[in-house]
Amino acid sequence: MSVDGESDATIRRLLTPPRRIALVGASAKPWRASHEVMRFLLDRGFHVTPVNPGLAGQTLHGATVVARLEDAGPLDMIDVFRNASHVSVLVDDAIRLGASSIWMQLGVVDHDAAGRARAAGLTVVMDRCPVIEDRRLHLFAA
Repeated sequence: MSVDGESDATIRRLLTPPRRIALVGASAKPWRASHEVMRFLLDRGFHVTPVNPGLAGQTLHGATVVARLEDAGPLDMIDVFRNASHVSVLVDDAIRLGASSIWMQLGVVDHDAAGRARAAGLTVVMDRCPVIEDRRLHLFAA
Protein backbone atom coordinates (compact mmCIF):
# COMPACT_ATOMS: atom_id res chain seq x y z
CA MET A 1 0.00 0.00 0.00
CA SER A 2 1.22 3.49 -0.76
CA VAL A 3 2.12 5.97 1.97
CA ASP A 4 -0.79 8.22 0.97
CA GLY A 5 -3.45 5.48 0.97
CA GLU A 6 -4.91 6.72 -2.31
CA SER A 7 -6.49 4.21 -4.67
CA ASP A 8 -5.65 3.65 -8.31
CA ALA A 9 -9.06 5.15 -9.14
CA THR A 10 -8.06 8.39 -7.42
CA ILE A 11 -4.72 8.51 -9.26
CA ARG A 12 -6.55 7.90 -12.56
CA ARG A 13 -9.00 10.70 -11.78
CA LEU A 14 -6.16 13.13 -11.06
CA LEU A 15 -4.14 12.22 -14.15
CA THR A 16 -6.68 11.71 -16.92
CA PRO A 17 -8.71 14.87 -17.42
CA PRO A 18 -6.62 17.91 -18.29
CA ARG A 19 -6.09 20.08 -15.24
CA ARG A 20 -4.43 23.35 -14.30
CA ILE A 21 -1.33 22.52 -12.31
CA ALA A 22 1.13 24.72 -10.44
CA LEU A 23 4.47 22.92 -10.42
CA VAL A 24 6.32 24.22 -7.35
CA GLY A 25 10.07 23.82 -7.53
CA ALA A 26 10.29 23.91 -11.32
CA SER A 27 13.81 23.70 -12.70
CA ALA A 28 15.44 24.87 -15.93
CA LYS A 29 17.96 22.03 -15.60
CA PRO A 30 16.92 19.25 -18.01
CA TRP A 31 18.35 16.52 -15.77
CA ARG A 32 16.07 17.47 -12.87
CA ALA A 33 12.91 15.44 -12.30
CA SER A 34 10.74 18.55 -12.16
CA HIS A 35 11.86 19.52 -15.66
CA GLU A 36 11.01 16.09 -17.05
CA VAL A 37 7.68 15.83 -15.22
CA MET A 38 6.61 19.27 -16.42
CA ARG A 39 7.26 18.24 -20.04
CA PHE A 40 5.35 14.99 -19.45
CA LEU A 41 2.31 16.83 -18.07
CA LEU A 42 2.32 19.39 -20.87
CA ASP A 43 2.55 16.62 -23.47
CA ARG A 44 -0.61 15.10 -22.00
CA GLY A 45 -2.66 18.27 -22.24
CA PHE A 46 -2.29 19.68 -18.76
CA HIS A 47 -1.89 23.43 -18.33
CA VAL A 48 1.22 23.74 -16.14
CA THR A 49 2.49 26.92 -14.54
CA PRO A 50 6.04 26.56 -13.21
CA VAL A 51 6.65 28.19 -9.81
CA ASN A 52 10.17 29.16 -8.75
CA PRO A 53 11.10 32.62 -7.45
CA GLY A 54 14.67 32.23 -8.70
CA LEU A 55 13.48 31.69 -12.28
CA ALA A 56 10.49 34.07 -12.32
CA GLY A 57 9.94 35.64 -15.73
CA GLN A 58 11.92 32.97 -17.57
CA THR A 59 10.25 30.42 -19.84
CA LEU A 60 10.25 26.65 -19.29
CA HIS A 61 8.74 24.45 -21.98
CA GLY A 62 6.93 27.51 -23.35
CA ALA A 63 5.38 28.50 -20.01
CA THR A 64 6.37 31.60 -18.05
CA VAL A 65 7.74 30.86 -14.58
CA VAL A 66 6.02 32.73 -11.75
CA ALA A 67 7.53 33.58 -8.38
CA ARG A 68 4.61 32.69 -6.14
CA LEU A 69 1.85 30.13 -6.05
CA GLU A 70 -0.69 32.97 -5.98
CA ASP A 71 0.52 33.98 -9.44
CA ALA A 72 -0.21 30.52 -10.87
CA GLY A 73 -3.95 30.56 -10.29
CA PRO A 74 -6.55 29.58 -10.91
CA LEU A 75 -5.37 26.04 -10.37
CA ASP A 76 -6.66 22.57 -9.65
CA MET A 77 -3.53 20.83 -8.42
CA ILE A 78 -0.27 21.80 -6.78
CA ASP A 79 2.59 19.47 -7.72
CA VAL A 80 5.37 19.76 -5.11
CA PHE A 81 9.04 19.35 -5.99
CA ARG A 82 10.29 20.79 -2.70
CA ASN A 83 11.59 19.31 0.52
CA ALA A 84 8.89 18.06 2.87
CA SER A 85 9.70 20.92 5.25
CA HIS A 86 7.98 23.28 2.77
CA VAL A 87 4.77 21.26 2.42
CA SER A 88 2.91 22.72 5.40
CA VAL A 89 2.99 26.25 3.96
CA LEU A 90 2.08 24.93 0.49
CA VAL A 91 -0.92 23.11 1.92
CA ASP A 92 -2.08 26.32 3.60
CA ASP A 93 -1.68 28.10 0.26
CA ALA A 94 -3.52 25.31 -1.59
CA ILE A 95 -6.46 25.58 0.79
CA ARG A 96 -6.52 29.39 0.59
CA LEU A 97 -6.28 29.38 -3.22
CA GLY A 98 -9.02 26.78 -3.71
CA ALA A 99 -6.93 23.95 -5.17
CA SER A 100 -8.65 20.59 -5.22
CA SER A 101 -5.51 18.47 -4.81
CA ILE A 102 -1.88 18.49 -3.80
CA TRP A 103 0.62 16.01 -5.22
CA MET A 104 3.87 15.47 -3.35
CA GLN A 105 6.62 13.93 -5.44
CA LEU A 106 8.77 10.93 -4.57
CA GLY A 107 10.38 11.33 -1.17
CA VAL A 108 8.06 14.18 -0.15
CA VAL A 109 5.89 13.13 2.79
CA ASP A 110 4.19 15.24 5.47
CA HIS A 111 1.36 13.39 7.21
CA ASP A 112 0.32 16.35 9.38
CA ALA A 113 -0.01 18.70 6.38
CA ALA A 114 -1.77 15.94 4.43
CA GLY A 115 -4.29 15.57 7.25
CA ARG A 116 -5.00 19.30 7.22
CA ALA A 117 -5.41 19.25 3.45
CA ARG A 118 -7.79 16.29 3.56
CA ALA A 119 -9.82 17.92 6.35
CA ALA A 120 -10.21 20.93 4.02
CA GLY A 121 -11.46 18.65 1.22
CA LEU A 122 -8.30 18.32 -0.88
CA THR A 123 -7.15 15.05 -2.40
CA VAL A 124 -3.59 14.33 -1.25
CA VAL A 125 -1.01 12.22 -3.06
CA MET A 126 2.35 11.67 -1.37
CA ASP A 127 5.62 10.04 -2.37
CA ARG A 128 4.52 9.41 -5.96
CA CYS A 129 5.47 10.58 -9.43
CA PRO A 130 2.85 11.17 -12.14
CA VAL A 131 5.16 9.72 -14.80
CA ILE A 132 5.54 6.48 -12.84
CA GLU A 133 1.82 6.33 -12.06
CA ASP A 134 0.94 6.95 -15.72
CA ARG A 135 3.13 4.08 -16.81
CA ARG A 136 1.95 1.78 -14.02
CA LEU A 137 -1.73 2.42 -14.83
CA HIS A 138 -1.27 2.67 -18.61
CA LEU A 139 -3.26 5.92 -18.68
CA PHE A 140 -1.90 7.30 -21.93
CA ALA A 141 -0.96 4.08 -23.69
CA ALA A 142 -1.36 4.29 -27.45
